[in-house]
Amino acid sequence: MDEFDYIIVGAGSAGCVLADRLSADGQNRVLVLEAGGTDRRLWIKVPIGYGRTFFDERVNWKYETEPDEGTNGRRSYWPRGKALGGSSSINAMVYFRGLAHDYEDWRQAGATGWGWDDVRPVFEKLERRIAVDGSTRGDGPVMISDVADQAHRTNRYFFDASKEVGLPKTEDFNGISPEGVGYYQITTRGGVRCSAADAFLRPAMKRRNVTLVSNALVERVTFDGKRATGVRYKMGGRSVSATVRKEVILSAGAVNSPQLLQLSGIGPGALLQEMGIEPIHVNEAVGGNLQDHISISYFYKATEPTLNNELAPWWGKVRAGMQYVLTRKGPLSLSVNQCGGFVKSSSTVAHPDMQLYFNPVTYTTAPVGKRPIINPDPFAGFIISFQPSRPTSRGRIDIKSPNPRIAARIQPHYLTSNKDLDDVVAGGRMVRSLVATNGLRNLIKEAIPPDLGSMSDDDILSDFRQRCGTVFHPVSTCAMGSDPENSVVDSDLKVRGVDGLRVVDASVFPNITSGNTNAPTIMVAYKAATQILQEG
Repeated sequence: MDEFDYIIVGAGSAGCVLADRLSADGQNRVLVLEAGGTDRRLWIKVPIGYGRTFFDERVNWKYETEPDEGTNGRRSYWPRGKALGGSSSINAMVYFRGLAHDYEDWRQAGATGWGWDDVRPVFEKLERRIAVDGSTRGDGPVMISDVADQAHRTNRYFFDASKEVGLPKTEDFNGISPEGVGYYQITTRGGVRCSAADAFLRPAMKRRNVTLVSNALVERVTFDGKRATGVRYKMGGRSVSATVRKEVILSAGAVNSPQLLQLSGIGPGALLQEMGIEPIHVNEAVGGNLQDHISISYFYKATEPTLNNELAPWWGKVRAGMQYVLTRKGPLSLSVNQCGGFVKSSSTVAHPDMQLYFNPVTYTTAPVGKRPIINPDPFAGFIISFQPSRPTSRGRIDIKSPNPRIAARIQPHYLTSNKDLDDVVAGGRMVRSLVATNGLRNLIKEAIPPDLGSMSDDDILSDFRQRCGTVFHPVSTCAMGSDPENSVVDSDLKVRGVDGLRVVDASVFPNITSGNTNAPTIMVAYKAATQILQEG
């Protein structure tokens, strides 16, 4: 048994930040426990390799939801990172802070100190912006590249169509005017993925006061009465205990943090009783409040070459590979999510309520649920997608066994609110207006069924239920707030009802932000570390 000042469970986007920040002064002894293994893999480092890691069980938990009524009884596939860097090692790398009103909503939900004016300076400390010409702005550890100069030329049709329907253009989704369409910025540097492990964990590992244990599955938090005293974990078939002087911090993510709380005796009373787990503190909110983004894609054959033409033939793969090896540029250095935007579906909404994606690639011949991005269709094609930005449906994540190796039960409860149903129809109408413009008609050879252009509102909703899928942004299962009955942690991210235990990851979001959630997760951890050190 060994003793540490802080034990961090999970070396994902949040855990890596905490490891760096809590150890920086050399005073605190920090243990980081990660259930996955190394991230030193080719398809993690090569940006477009996330198409390969999408189903790779070596680096991916490969979760599945329960059958969900809102999506016609279908199960959803939820990839989650199982390696150093967590999901920041297998995601599509889009860096987006969120919109200012997202954080004002956090503050109004009882998350004191988490309004936009509170979090914006934290983002600025984190970021190092790399412009097209290679110049940088900011000196933070998170590398954020503007790769608009390498984007595919077919993107111009999307911008023409957006202008035609009156959507604004933005030069920077993370700037002072983020509303509109534009090019996505991605977490790469020099054509290589910059995960949270690269930005934070590796600098921390150079310090003698940091211990990292990989392939360590935490079974539970240990307690003396109501105070967390450490954790018990499995490594190589043996059970190991570690004790803590100050705090245990759960950064296992929106799926695994509530699972670990419940396994440790913090959760709904009836559930703990059913599982034979002695309750430490009964809180019905643990695992509740689950939110996620879901989207749908519409596929088209194109009148001119797209990424399909570059990556489908064997010689195209060889050429792209050589280009990447020699220059760190080309299609392998990018995400396929090259452009899109955050826009209002109508003039009656107060804030952008839709996120758009335009991808110069299709993979309609792939098995259902797979994303062979470097093996696209053998014809020119493109995708246009939308996701409602602020869904209001709420699901749950609960353990279904006291065995920590058994995955939790994920019940997303998609499309259970009238607002979410209305948003789906509004999003479908918006995309339909875009594909009807002269701008996109010039690129469309033919629609690949189902054809949005011929759908009624009822058809749009029915098709969405049948084909929509997660965009991999689960949050809020250990939500912070001021109401003890409806929140799991307070505004300092301390777990209610016990001492010496916090949760710091996307599970603490009071509600989902308007787009990609990796940047907000990193921000939450950075801000939380400052608070922890001030108290420490």
